[in-house]
Amino acid sequence: MTTLKVGIADYNEMKARTMRIARGEEKPAAGDPKVWFTSTESFAKLLSAGNRELLRIIAEKAPASFEELAEITGRAPSNLSRTLKTMENYGLVRMEKGQGRKLAPKVIYDRVELVLPLTERAALRKTAGGRR
Repeated sequence: MTTLKVGIADYNEMKARTMRIARGEEKPAAGDPKVWFTSTESFAKLLSAGNRELLRIIAEKAPASFEELAEITGRAPSNLSRTLKTMENYGLVRMEKGQGRKLAPKVIYDRVELVLPLTERAALRKTAGGRR
């Protein structure tokens, strides 16, 4: 089973952490999230029921092309394209070379684990490089 670990942090926290890592002041731990969202709302929107169903269809049906996926799902190609690009940006899917010039979507992970500090103290400790 492959799991994508995601976190929630506001933009300034993410930027500060990235800068500390770039300067060598902080080293990400093996269990730290690999993908970050700026809000629980943006996380929930990307992994809505409809989008989770789309991921399930891709994993189970293994469409050979974007066009085949559009046909299977009945989604408008423009909407489907935007959704897949967003999912690809967050590392949930990968567009692989298929036959000819066609691209085939592939689901990379079969689970998502959310790291969400519930108190400011936990968030500060985590963004300062401390352990939970």
